[in-house]
Amino acid sequence: MKLTGRRALITGASSGIGRAIAQRFAQEGAHVAITGRRQERLAQTAAACREHGVTVVEIVAEHTQAADNSRCIEATVAGLGGLDILVNAAGVIGNDGVLVPKPDEWRRVMDTNLEAVYDLSHKATPHILAGQRGSILNISSIAGLRPYANLLSYCVSKSAINTLTQCMALELAPHGVRVNAINPGVVVSELHTVSGAVADYPAFLERARSTHPLGRPGQPEEIAALALFLVGDEAGWITGGLHIADGGRTLTSLR
Repeated sequence: MKLTGRRALITGASSGIGRAIAQRFAQEGAHVAITGRRQERLAQTAAACREHGVTVVEIVAEHTQAADNSRCIEATVAGLGGLDILVNAAGVIGNDGVLVPKPDEWRRVMDTNLEAVYDLSHKATPHILAGQRGSILNISSIAGLRPYANLLSYCVSKSAINTLTQCMALELAPHGVRVNAINPGVVVSELHTVSGAVADYPAFLERARSTHPLGRPGQPEEIAALALFLVGDEAGWITGGLHIADGGRTLTSLR
């Protein structure tokens, strides 16, 4: 198994990409701490992870709150005996722009997608440095690589995550800690439906089929497979990368 004995904290693990990553890491022998806002859904992820015989720590948290982030790190270190891997998978989508400003929406997206990642990374890094094979992985988006109308705060927050990833990679490389990001295209998950960002989900999925050259949206498990590689020893010489997994979407025109 590729992550035997490693200790990982995965945020946003109650559904979608975060859940898939937590389950895949557990399958590969990692002890995991998982966070989410919905206790019932988080418990389901925990149960699936425990089937692989690993230690699981469940933490209900709101990552826009600094106190919750501190509590998450403390609970992870106490429950797992340390921390080797941080996966920042929690995130939200917002519909906004400049013609009709939505200051509350802008703040909500920035607080969740950017400020929380910075705060968690800052608080987790001292513990990750204590190990010898540390890694931080940020779940970004192709919306951080190209613009989309009426997704202003989302695009800006993910673009900032890309730069944050690369700055941290340079800073932490001398300490042997690698930092990477995954930039998915449309992945089938609750991120769109729960957030209310997509009113007509079937139509949204149909558009996703036409805008991704491979003819379909992605699956959380496909992102989890890439996450496993990036935090594992086989990617030991990879840091600061923005790794696109989008069915070819960024190769197409905006039309």
